[in-house]
Amino acid sequence: MNDSRPIRIVLIDDHTLFRSGIKALLARQSGFEVVGEASDGLSGIKTIRQTEPDIVLLDLDMPVMNGRETLAQILSVRPQQCVVMLTVSEDGEDLLECMRLGAHGFLLKNINADFLTESIRNAAEGNNVFSPEMMANMVQSLIRPAKPAEDQRLEELTSRELEVLGYLAAGHSNKIIARSLDLAESTVKVYVQNILRKLELTSRVQAAVYAVQHKVPVPAPPKAE
Repeated sequence: MNDSRPIRIVLIDDHTLFRSGIKALLARQSGFEVVGEASDGLSGIKTIRQTEPDIVLLDLDMPVMNGRETLAQILSVRPQQCVVMLTVSEDGEDLLECMRLGAHGFLLKNINADFLTESIRNAAEGNNVFSPEMMANMVQSLIRPAKPAEDQRLEELTSRELEVLGYLAAGHSNKIIARSLDLAESTVKVYVQNILRKLELTSRVQAAVYAVQHKVPVPAPPKAE
């Protein structure tokens, strides 16, 4: 993100009062700008095309087009769009499906204001964001046998690529990975591209889910600046 301008946000939620509350909250904080809003998925996709935001906050249960369908449509139009689900659903399967589709995060609507704003900033930096209580639900949903073909693909990764994959599983951005491994960000980007190609995946979020499924070791916390 460019620190000289605010993080531009689109809200997609069928509850007018909720959207108003989020807008009022973000208006009281520096570094955020709500550039559009919509009450359903179809209108939301149109708004995103018009505004090209940095972050989309998307509800899961909506009329006309539900959150999963909307997410898939958004990413078909703008594959690099950062979308964070903001919902009441505590279902681990909902979380897992959204992450497989390419969401960058899954936040519950009962989070406090500070956690929401910090999560938006983290998502804008390329990190995955979750409500703390959803992590256990996600892990439980991921506990299932791995397919042999998937294990074979994992074996194609080099030791360095496995290390980078572990950082992806922890939700770290290329910048943090580069600092932790004493590499250039451009080198990390190449490693990530190689990982996605070898695992036949399309996004770093899918790679993170894959890493958790296959118990790829997660590294120690990154070096402090």
